[in-house]
Amino acid sequence: MDINETIKSQLADNPVILYMKGSPQAPQCGFSAKTVQALMACGERFAFVNILDNQELREGLKVYSSWPTYPQLYVSGELVGGCDIILEMSESGELAEVVKAAANKTEA
Repeated sequence: MDINETIKSQLADNPVILYMKGSPQAPQCGFSAKTVQALMACGERFAFVNILDNQELREGLKVYSSWPTYPQLYVSGELVGGCDIILEMSESGELAEVVKAAANKTEA
């Protein structure tokens, strides 16, 4: 499976997925840590991929998304954005709405 197929599969299998440096329990950068905190505050489960474990995925995802930095949050297969966008959405309450809607779709 090529890297684009891997990414598409991960996005299809996970309604909320965060590509980050490290893990939610041990983020490897401040931006990933802040993004994880905002996501956890939503109260829904989310998947994550540690991009530091896979160089091909780390580089391939930048091309796939046309987004050069990490973390990258995808909801319902669509790129939401990086840390700054996630924090803005969290403050406005929009992040919780989007994440809960995606989580509820999979439970229905």
